Amino acid sequence: MKWLITLGILAIAVAGFAYWFFSQPGPRQLDMVNNIIPGDKDAKLLVSGQVYDEELGLGLNIWAPTKASDKPLPVVVFIYGGGWRAGSKDEYAFAGRALAHRGYLTVLADYRLFPDTKFPGFLEDSAKAVAWVHDNIADHGGDPQRIFLSGQSAGAYNVAMLALDRQWLGRLGKTPDFIKGVAALAGPYDFYPFKSETTKNSFGSYHLPEMTQPVNFVRADAPPLWLSTGVDDTEVRPRNSRILRDKILEAGGDAEYVEYPDMDHIEIMMAISKPFRGKGPVLDDMIAFFESRP
Repeated sequence: MKWLITLGILAIAVAGFAYWFFSQPGPRQLDMVNNIIPGDKDAKLLVSGQVYDEELGLGLNIWAPTKASDKPLPVVVFIYGGGWRAGSKDEYAFAGRALAHRGYLTVLADYRLFPDTKFPGFLEDSAKAVAWVHDNIADHGGDPQRIFLSGQSAGAYNVAMLALDRQWLGRLGKTPDFIKGVAALAGPYDFYPFKSETTKNSFGSYHLPEMTQPVNFVRADAPPLWLSTGVDDTEVRPRNSRILRDKILEAGGDAEYVEYPDMDHIEIMMAISKPFRGKGPVLDDMIAFFESRP
């Protein structure tokens, strides 16, 4: 009888944990699973909750290799996705670990989301985070001369706009010229007219909709772009990355397009984490892109 009671208690506990686990946001689930898989041990949370915007209370986390380095480390500023309405720097710790394990000081920055802000608020926030990194990362062992940007989905849009449209960093007395390259995963770059509820919410009220589109800011002297997508992505169609690549090349700029078979909008981000790297060499390809631009 006792063993039946014990099994019943265990079943309730497992069911309770499963309910709690699957009620968490997808990236947090991924991070929790990522934590229990061996690997990426050469990574640590160096700074947690560093405020980069006092007025808005926005912060960032910095991940670093565990092993000490006698040279300043290259830096990746990663901006998460979530349709400009969801996400958190803490939920994407798996990306910070993955890149730090490969030798990169990695910054994960929060930014305002809908309904607290609309375009261009999230770009203004992302620009402030990147400007903070440029000004302060040397104090944490990073090399301000080797700063890369990266992001997925809405985050890919943010970093592409910061690289292409000079005004966002320009408002802070900066120029995108210090950005060594941009690794963008499954980003929307050519999505006007706005059709989805997500884009209508975040962009629909802006008085100059053409000014929201990365494809309208193509220039030859933009930082190099690595534009990746899953072939099976039906949420942000691969055409977004192909069109931006083509326009950059036509303008005489530097852009690379990479597509991954049997991978959708979420799986391209999952492939960064330890349990799912077998889906495709997304992380290896990102690192190769960074290392090709020393």
